[in-house]
Amino acid sequence: MSELQPLLHMMHISKTFPGVQALRDVELIVYPGEILALVGENGAGKSTLMRILNGVFLPDAGGVLPSDADAGQILWEGQPVAIHSPHDAQAVGISMIHQELALIPYLDVGKNIYLGREPGGALPGTIDWGQLYTRAQEQLDRLGLDIDPRIQVNLLPLAQQQMVEVAKALSLDARLLVMDEPTSSLTEREVETLFAQMRTLRDQGVSIIFISHRMDEIFTIADRVTVLRDGELVGSERVADLTEEQIIRMMVGREISTIYERSDHPRSAEPVLEVRGLSVRDTLDDISFRLHRGEILGVAGLVGAGRTELAETIFGVRPTSAGTIAINGQEVRIRRPAHAIGQGIGFVPEDRKAQGLFLRMGVNINVVMAVLRRLTRWGLIRHGQAEQISADLVERLDIRTPSLTQRVRNLSGGNQQKVVIAKWLTLQPRVLILDEPTRGIDVGAKAEIYRLMNDLAAQGVGILMISSELPEVLGVSDRVLVMHEGRLSGEFDPRTATQDDIMGAATGSTLNRKNGKAGAQ
Repeated sequence: MSELQPLLHMMHISKTFPGVQALRDVELIVYPGEILALVGENGAGKSTLMRILNGVFLPDAGGVLPSDADAGQILWEGQPVAIHSPHDAQAVGISMIHQELALIPYLDVGKNIYLGREPGGALPGTIDWGQLYTRAQEQLDRLGLDIDPRIQVNLLPLAQQQMVEVAKALSLDARLLVMDEPTSSLTEREVETLFAQMRTLRDQGVSIIFISHRMDEIFTIADRVTVLRDGELVGSERVADLTEEQIIRMMVGREISTIYERSDHPRSAEPVLEVRGLSVRDTLDDISFRLHRGEILGVAGLVGAGRTELAETIFGVRPTSAGTIAINGQEVRIRRPAHAIGQGIGFVPEDRKAQGLFLRMGVNINVVMAVLRRLTRWGLIRHGQAEQISADLVERLDIRTPSLTQRVRNLSGGNQQKVVIAKWLTLQPRVLILDEPTRGIDVGAKAEIYRLMNDLAAQGVGILMISSELPEVLGVSDRVLVMHEGRLSGEFDPRTATQDDIMGAATGSTLNRKNGKAGAQ
């Protein structure tokens, strides 16, 4: 492959933001008809590099040395190109799918796919809507999606919205497709469909830059891997020539002997949280289980199984139609999140940016948000006490930030997740609900989150962890509950269960309780 002329060659790319060297003399090569995995820890510079490629940022002029003639250059098929905007990137043949969805929620699927590129009608200034929806349907069919192009986007599940983004990018007939965590909200079946389409595109000569934190996906789909660390290029190798341990070592610069660490501390026989017959109209049906002090209880299931809805109901976001919740053996009424917080329940939501953080505020304010009322007197915040609490938790969780006042939006995904967790630790919670706690964060940050979970469990906190990653569920949990279509479909001991066991219960194909009756413990 190295004998081929690169389709894309980014040379001596550097980028500095105030107080931060995001990229330093980075080189990126993509060949025609290959899938290149771009990996690195959060904050390694992957997103910054791709934003430069997409014209959102410009590289630093002069690169590393003022004498560098090729500093900050982008070559396309050997020729220099100027990419100063996403429109310039699209004109070259580059299309990007961002991790955050860029769809307009109140427009339908077809209009989103062809927004700004609507086919003209018979009369000047008109749009041929029939042709637009026909073309949109063709793009959806290419991905094997059973989606009506006339349905409003915000009525679709998150996973299907993600697939609409893929269809939109493919509709541009791009020669280079950049996919930033495209599988983060997809089911296993949808991932297989996406990968099949990616292979088809590769066979047709389309190149793909694939950004993912999931090692199994890299080894499944990528031809080569390029690794960044701390804004610098570590190396590029054929995936077939590397092991998972070697890639991790390149990413983090150190050995990580084991990613998943299950605690072996004793757990209380008494439940800290007991859910009995919990139901939500058209969503949850007769859910019963116990969460013990010091236990990490995993909840698995496919997208749409009701896992997030269960977490939101316990936290008072959704009203119940039947059932009870007990804390430390005492039945409690939780009608809104304030009631849950008063009972010592913390909730780290799936979408940390939209639901867990105030992105424009500093780390310090975000950390103390759950206890802000306690820190307020006569309408004024006791800043000294708030700063001390924030500083202690930033140190305890090793949150990497230039200062306590740094806006959270400028932190890496892993550090943002730690800030959300820190917010709830100020409560000294009895129960901590974690919905997809490691989604979109790198392998090093994952290991830190797992260690933190074990530390909290050792202190007696009951942890309810929802995850779509089966190795994570089996590797971290003390017990695993599986949901299917709003019901509990199985309970498993992760020390003896397999991924096939979990998937069987998640799909409803094995409704027998392999390791005891769901909710009985």
